[in-house]
Amino acid sequence: MIFNSYSFVLLYLPAVVILYHFINGKGFFMAGKLFLLAASLVFYCLNDVSALPVLLTMIAVNYLLSVLSCGIHSVNTRRLILCAGIIFNLGALIYFKYLGFFEGILNSLFNTGFTVKEAVLPLGISYFTFSQIAFLADSYKDPGTVYSFTDYALFISFFPKISVGPIAFAKDMIPQFNDSVRKKASPDNIASGMVIFAVGLSKKVLLADNLAPYVTWGYSNIDVLGTTNALLVMLAYTMQIYFDFSGYCDMAGAVCLMLNLDLPDNFLSPYRAVSVDDFWKRWHITLTSFFTRYVYIPLGGNRKGKIRTCVNMFIVFFLSGLWHGAAYTFIVWGLVHGTGITLSKLLKDKMARVPVFLRRTGTFLFINLSWILFRAPDMTCAAAFYRQLFSLNFVPVNIVLVAEATPDEMQFLQWLILTGLDRTPYYSGCVIATGFLLICIFISMYCRNATERLAALKLNKRAVATTAVLMVLSILSLSGVTEYIYTNF
Repeated sequence: MIFNSYSFVLLYLPAVVILYHFINGKGFFMAGKLFLLAASLVFYCLNDVSALPVLLTMIAVNYLLSVLSCGIHSVNTRRLILCAGIIFNLGALIYFKYLGFFEGILNSLFNTGFTVKEAVLPLGISYFTFSQIAFLADSYKDPGTVYSFTDYALFISFFPKISVGPIAFAKDMIPQFNDSVRKKASPDNIASGMVIFAVGLSKKVLLADNLAPYVTWGYSNIDVLGTTNALLVMLAYTMQIYFDFSGYCDMAGAVCLMLNLDLPDNFLSPYRAVSVDDFWKRWHITLTSFFTRYVYIPLGGNRKGKIRTCVNMFIVFFLSGLWHGAAYTFIVWGLVHGTGITLSKLLKDKMARVPVFLRRTGTFLFINLSWILFRAPDMTCAAAFYRQLFSLNFVPVNIVLVAEATPDEMQFLQWLILTGLDRTPYYSGCVIATGFLLICIFISMYCRNATERLAALKLNKRAVATTAVLMVLSILSLSGVTEYIYTNF
């Protein structure tokens, strides 16, 4: 079960929200918290029941380590416990996610045929592993803060964030579970959450999933793209990954709002960024916060000179690339962004004199080009895609791409174009495909993000009507949805 499914939208979510507030409304706050924990574990089981023992084992071990650390006064002993916890968590992550990748590297380096049995990747392990490392690090720094096992288990398994993030921190989330003020149902929060959920669901279902065919066809037919089609495919993936991931985070935040809880912001209109540095303050904000707090600053941050600062940033983005996936493409993508953010910081004063429009355009182009590495299955395909893009071979838009990229929901629009202009389906398809892509670019850059929308939200008839239309259109399109891109990371 995923957010963009009939079972979640029509059954699971309404049931959880209603029962949670009903239980709390009777004053059974502990029972409400246990219900939320049970609901989260059920959600996880419905997605990946085979990985439940892994999740529960990691929760138990990390909680035990934190309790041990908080009960010991010796700093050196607590440091050893912290190191043991980090090794345990990273060991689990490496085993489940990277073992096959490292096996391939060793075999290629030493010309061996060593093989290992590949483990099934548990849902959300990249996210809850980082949350647990952060929890252990915070327990080491502040041994006086102790949480109950129920609170910790709920924090790690909490269903809005378990599968695709954002990466929340215990000190931000756990106090909310015990805040008596948050136990009272708020009709305004529930209504506002429904509005934001509808927007997030429509981002995923109506935009990202209708952009997916552009991308799938393009990366399956790189040799025939030429510059024209490669450009369309590149832009389509840039929009797809944004609406897919930000749509999920909007829905996760909306679900929490319905429960009177707050998740940290993860997206703040990243394609408005005027530099690579600015981009990472807007894209996957919680991942940036994690690496800044637990890697960049401990390495010395920017306190040890420019060279050391640059080295630290490259280490962070190397790890960021590797975190996203066990492939050379992700590592190179991370290093490219490490280069971009280093140049962005070094040239900050000079670039400040460049008009905002040019800086934004340059940053958007850089992000587009780097996403090719992120999407390509391997470096060979990435190199082939770049060759097509820069070949200056401006061929007509491929007719198969037009057919793949014309959403079913727009067949009526195509009929209107054909009726009014008496053109072939190819030309009407080109208008729809390119027009849809341009609309997506406009939305990503100029429309309000979820934070801005929520701050300006007025629960009037217009908001209700818009929400109803988006929900109906999205629910009608649920049968053709794809999984979330970031579920695989």
